[in-house]
Formats: sequence, structure tokens, C-alpha cells
Amino acid sequence: MDTVRINHKNVLFIAHRGASCLETENTLAAFIAAGNRTYFGIETDVHITKDGKFILIHDDTTGRVAESDLVVEETDFSTLRTLPLKDTSGKCGRIDLRMPTLLEYIGICKKYEKTAVLELKNRIETEKIAEMVQEIQSAGYFENVIFISFYLENLMDLKTIAPSAAAQFLTSNEIDDKMIASLMQFKLDIDAKDSLLSPALVKQLHDSGIKVNCWTCDDANSAQSLIDMGVDMITTNCLE
Repeated sequence: MDTVRINHKNVLFIAHRGASCLETENTLAAFIAAGNRTYFGIETDVHITKDGKFILIHDDTTGRVAESDLVVEETDFSTLRTLPLKDTSGKCGRIDLRMPTLLEYIGICKKYEKTAVLELKNRIETEKIAEMVQEIQSAGYFENVIFISFYLENLMDLKTIAPSAAAQFLTSNEIDDKMIASLMQFKLDIDAKDSLLSPALVKQLHDSGIKVNCWTCDDANSAQSLIDMGVDMITTNCLE
């Protein structure tokens, strides 16, 4: 499988979990594949291991992407790090598919000059968010990161620690006036399920000073509708 090229005008495209239609999701291989393409950003998911390390994987457990099924946040980093991940590329003999660290991911985004779109999975303790911010700042790439989370508390803590951080509230719920008021209050943008959006809603969000990202669109016709609505970003597994 390859990516599907479309004319996305000025809309910024984000590679969901890296170029996940080409390589195993959330691996260095997927991030590098996205880096070598036209994407504006590379999205991934960060968890905290049992021993307090940052590791990149989407699910709370490893069974979907690895042979062993472990609870990520109840397992030490060293065990997770050595766990081979399933190869979705169809190649043979791969030994490079492991869960990346946060700094490995940031390093790839920096090398390929891509915006890092980092999802804070689950509710993360305030001090760990501060540690994450410090790690990214030490890599000299903080201004090129967009933080996203379904947990508003994560983003509120982030904004307290680093008021200038770019952050988007993830949602699959109806976007009503109350939600928009909260986004404005905490200076957050939105990353919404694509089916929630309409031209009128995108205009309302823009009129409120809120940028609009959406997930996860893999259909070219649907993407064209979103582009016509005027969304700012589209997160995708396979469109480019």
C-alpha cells in the first residue's frame, strides 16, 4: 500500500502514528517514512511506564501490535523496549520495530523538520507533564510541538507549566457552546472527530480564534469536503 495524493491546498496534513499505512504504527520506521514525505506533522502517542519513563504506543496494552500482551503502564520500560512489534510492511527479518522513546521521536521530527503532534494518553500527573516539557525543551524543539489530549486536565496542566505551548483538545463529542467557551478560556485549539464538523461549525470555531484539526480521515472525498469547509489540519493514515 502507498499513500494517496490529493490536492489539499493550504490545509496541513498530519501523519497519524507516523506513515502507518507504510510501516508499523508508532515506530521509528513509520516516523522516518513520514519524514520523507510531504506531511506537515507526525502524530504519536505517549504513555508513562511503571518506572516513570516515556514510551510511544497507542493502546493501553501491547497485544494488538506485539505478540505479548502487556499493560503498558504496569510494565517497566526495559521490558517494553525489548518487545518486538509486528511487522505490517510485508518485509522479512525486521529487527528494528520497537517502541520508541519520546526523544527518539522528537529527534526524527527535528531532523526532517516536521511538527511533532504528541498525544498525552490517559491522565498524566502534573510533574510528569513538566518532565516531558523539560525533555522536549532540552532537545531544542518545544516550539515545534503541538500537544493533544482527550483529557482537558492534561492540557490545563500543560498550559500552567508552559503557557506558550500549542495544544489541541481531542474530542469525539458534540462541540457545543460550553466546549467552545472552555477552549477559549484555556487558549486551546481543537482536534475533532471529522464527522462532527460542518461548514457552520468550522466558521464558528474560527470566529472564536480556534484552529481546527480533525481525525482520522482516510477517504479522499471526505478529505475534500473537510478542505472545502476550511479546516486547518487533517490527521490521516494514508492521504498525503
